[in-house]
Amino acid sequence: MTTTLITDIAGLVTNDPALGDGSPLGLVQDAALVLDGDRVAWAGPASQAPAADHRVDAGGRAVVPGFVDSHSHLVFAGDRTAEFNARMSGQPYKAGGIRTTVAATRAATDAALSANVARYMREALAQGTTTFETKSGYGLTVEDEARALRIAAEHTDEVTYLGAHIVAPEYADDPAGYVDLVTGAMLDACAPYARWVDVFCEKGAFDGDQARAILTAGKAKGLLPRVHANQLSYGPGVQLAVELDAASADHCTHLTDADVDALASGNTVATLLPGAEFSTRAEWPDARRLLDAGVTVALSTDCNPGSSFTSSVPFCIALAVRDMRMTPDEALWSATAGGAAALRRTDVGRLTPGARADLLLLDAPSHVHLAYRPGVPLVSEVWRGGTRVV
Repeated sequence: MTTTLITDIAGLVTNDPALGDGSPLGLVQDAALVLDGDRVAWAGPASQAPAADHRVDAGGRAVVPGFVDSHSHLVFAGDRTAEFNARMSGQPYKAGGIRTTVAATRAATDAALSANVARYMREALAQGTTTFETKSGYGLTVEDEARALRIAAEHTDEVTYLGAHIVAPEYADDPAGYVDLVTGAMLDACAPYARWVDVFCEKGAFDGDQARAILTAGKAKGLLPRVHANQLSYGPGVQLAVELDAASADHCTHLTDADVDALASGNTVATLLPGAEFSTRAEWPDARRLLDAGVTVALSTDCNPGSSFTSSVPFCIALAVRDMRMTPDEALWSATAGGAAALRRTDVGRLTPGARADLLLLDAPSHVHLAYRPGVPLVSEVWRGGTRVV
């Protein structure tokens, strides 16, 4: 392996307080970074940097960890422009719109679905996302859910079984029968392709008892739980996530004090998805309330064709700062180290010795510009596993 020195970094975000200014971002000014193959070998002041085989001049730009998008739905076909247009014209968002995508996804070929996943992952990579999670949930039959996960696994290691997205149309009059399918034959077919099991615990989808049965069955198959929780209304999702030691409770828009206390006392990350609130004109999650209570917060895109059709983590950072009362530092940490925590990963989301060399060069002197200059394509270079890919 050869080593690479990246120097003349105006501000380096390591996400290790011990390496930098003592803040959660571990910010190092006038910094350098040494990569050894696909790993970070050294980080610190440029004046103290060791020699390396190759040298890259960052030109006074900021360097931050690659974004970790821990919640997306990329295995789909079709388009929901009409639904979005209607919603922006005054119609409320309801979970049932998922059925439109289910029909299109079932009709699509494997090649078309795989090409779609690759397209949106390339789009996200160009904007700085170097670690992706994605889910099934638009097939809702044994065959279609299994092929969705097989296709997803061709593109990422972070694959989530979401057969419990909504009750399949064929089981509209027999939700208990569908839960039996999700926890039985569908789970058997899907578990080999997935790392995670998820459920949409919400009115119009699955109640607390159904969600518990689905997540418990997934755990018995070796899958780790995560939960779509408390997005559209108050409900049992967050409490269930903490009870089952889920890695993440996602959305967390409608929370009681007990929900916040549970998250603060457990290991479950609160993953906030501001693209969904933006695209549905819904109430914003109160990130400030969660952070002040000591909850670990992640930021992700929720990229999906219905309620959050964005693959841009920088856009979500800007929304979180403007409308969810996060500071620029908190938003960046949540989109990197927070996302890694939501995936229970320690090798990504930070730029410290031994971490995977996933990093971004920003066309700006500071990471604060991600929120300060919303909508501007500031990601000028993307390195993934020590290789410059953008």
